[in-house]
This record gives sequence, structure tokens and C-alpha cells, in this order.
Amino acid sequence: MIAKNPLVYFDHILESIVLIQEYLLNCSKEQLSQNRMIYDAVLRNLQVLSESVQKIPMEFKESFHEIPWKDIAGFRNILVHDYLEGIDCEIIWVITQHELPKLKQVIEKMRSNLL
Repeated sequence: MIAKNPLVYFDHILESIVLIQEYLLNCSKEQLSQNRMIYDAVLRNLQVLSESVQKIPMEFKESFHEIPWKDIAGFRNILVHDYLEGIDCEIIWVITQHELPKLKQVIEKMRSNLL
């Protein structure tokens, strides 16, 4: 199987982050927990993001130790397999508000280094 160009995965991640930020633009944590449609959309994009992170070659990740790559990849399994248990809205809020902006900066830098 031939690996895709990493730009494809960078673009998936950036698109997911932008969509999540749009969904949450005027949304509080309480609104997120009460609005099933927004909550589901955010979870879906976190899943896409996590799956894409898994496919980024290790040589790109090695220069950015500040990003918890294994945790992001592992979060995909939680999103996919533990959805019946429910995903804690507090965790989703922290990820979207504090972790995604950092990840976005790193992915943009990785992407620009390839262009």
C-alpha cells in the first residue's frame, strides 16, 4: 500500500480544527453539553483529526515533542469505541479550547515546511 502525501493528512486535521472552531464560535461549555448536534459534530471532527494524526509519518512528529501525538491517536479509540459510555464534555471543552490551537500551529508549520 502506498502512503498518501502527508499534506493530505495535514489538510484533514486543519479542516477539522477550523470546523470545530466554527461550531464553537459562540458556544459556551454549557451550550455544548446541551446541544446534541454541535456536540456530535465536534466529536466527529475530533475523530477525523485523530485518525489523520495516526497517519502522519513519525519523521514529521519527531520535531514537535510538545504535541502528545500518542494521546491524540489514542483519543480516536476512545471516541470510536467508548461512545456508548459517553464522552465527558469537560474533556472535550478543554481539548477544543486549549489543545487544538496548539496543534493547529504545529500542523500549519509542518504543512508550510513541505510546501
